[in-house]
Amino acid sequence: MQIKDIMTEPVTIDKSERLGHAHDQMEKYGLRRLLVTNNGKLGGIITMRQIARVLGTRKSLGMPASSLHVAAATLDAVIKVLPEMEVEDAMGLLQKTSVLVAMDGDKILGWVRPREVLGAVNIDGKASDAMRFPLFVNPNDRLVHARRMMLDRDVGRLPVVDCARLVGILTERDVTKSLRAFRDLNATASKQYARINNLLVSDVMTRDVKSIHADMPLDEVKKILLTENRGGLPVLNQKEELVGMITRRSLIDYLVRTR
Repeated sequence: MQIKDIMTEPVTIDKSERLGHAHDQMEKYGLRRLLVTNNGKLGGIITMRQIARVLGTRKSLGMPASSLHVAAATLDAVIKVLPEMEVEDAMGLLQKTSVLVAMDGDKILGWVRPREVLGAVNIDGKASDAMRFPLFVNPNDRLVHARRMMLDRDVGRLPVVDCARLVGILTERDVTKSLRAFRDLNATASKQYARINNLLVSDVMTRDVKSIHADMPLDEVKKILLTENRGGLPVLNQKEELVGMITRRSLIDYLVRTR
């Protein structure tokens, strides 16, 4: 199977567009990344995590998301591939990046993310085989600290645990939405900083958290991730204790290890 057999049409945005518009497009299409173009040519990628990074910096405080440009949050490092690349080889590359862009010269043909690969393969094993050690936060932790953990550890979601019980999940989407809402208020930089600094994880986390058990077959885990468009799921043991986190990326890592 080759890249051309599974690639899909990407959603693009010009680097001159506003950051708020990029966020709106992600929300509209249920995405966490967009390809960035410059005069119709591939110029990079913008992710939900990168928007959260930019919106959380003191440098841009006092400026609403509508006044910041996509270029301010664009990552230049994009892996370009030929449409004839084998999917097996693509898995290895997806351990290093969130998207591969199939190109014909300067023409963008399509993109391949973990979801396209996972939709094309069967996976044997249990959730415990592919889960990662769970980083987690407490509902009373400050949002700015949780955001910093997500950026430093390169994760898109953190389970929220209170008294050893899973009570929610904090995603990069939750963080970005809340930061944008505060930035769009007509307030001075100092007031924005004070408000954002006082936000707690419990103020913005998703309380309706879906979890799975460690013995769930991986093919069922994959089905939940893809059909419900979830980036990851907390993994619990039989005592309902958090023991891991499974994501699309961790499934790709598992596939590479076992093939």
